[in-house]
Amino acid sequence: MQDIFAKDVGSGAPLVLVHGFLGSPDMWSPQINFFKDNFRVIVPALPGFGGSSNINSCESIECMAKAILSSLEKKKIKKFNLLGHSMGGMVVQEMAKKAGEKILKLICYGTGPRGDMPGRFETIDRSREKLKINGLKDTAYKIAKTWFIDEDKAKYFYLCEEAGKQTTVEAADNGLVAMKNWDGVKNLKNIKNETLIIWGDQDKAYNFNQVKTLNNNIPNSDLKIIRGCSHNVHLEKPDEFNVIVEEFLKNN
Repeated sequence: MQDIFAKDVGSGAPLVLVHGFLGSPDMWSPQINFFKDNFRVIVPALPGFGGSSNINSCESIECMAKAILSSLEKKKIKKFNLLGHSMGGMVVQEMAKKAGEKILKLICYGTGPRGDMPGRFETIDRSREKLKINGLKDTAYKIAKTWFIDEDKAKYFYLCEEAGKQTTVEAADNGLVAMKNWDGVKNLKNIKNETLIIWGDQDKAYNFNQVKTLNNNIPNSDLKIIRGCSHNVHLEKPDEFNVIVEEFLKNN
């Protein structure tokens, strides 16, 4: 696989931020600006998304995890803090399975341990059908609206809508296939890293059972619930989100 694009700014202990479905590195703008003074912030674009939209997309979560690990290896980064959001939260769980010894601290945010989750707002097959019928632009707009309490009136909604337009229907469909076929439940007990789980209490994409399963099964984990937020806490309440992450990373 070709090298994926990754933003790489700041200095200090590496902090890797992994975006989710229809995402891009730009969706981490408030975090990049906040953390770059104390951390080396590395923000990859998953194959087929954002700045990696020219690279063949992945049909599996494992393929996405390998792409990021390969990118970090080429940067000669031996140890790093790791934060994944949504589908990116599945990717970081897979990275912990493959290279847990490299991860200093792990953050699973707005995510769960299985892609085809019970109680999902619609089946993944239905999401795939709608993507083909409605096209990428319409799909990205409709999905991004559900990520915010204020829907398309939210301050940072435009970042998500733009990110969605940077990919292709094929990459989006492959992302849905990757999620459908991924299940990380059995591996949770093997995650030895100190783990923080973050969830917005109005999240429509991942229900509380998802984060509870993470918290109950990852041995050294803590759950932080942010009130009055949907799926994109990091863009709805960026200051609160950033402080929670910073305190977790600095606390030894």
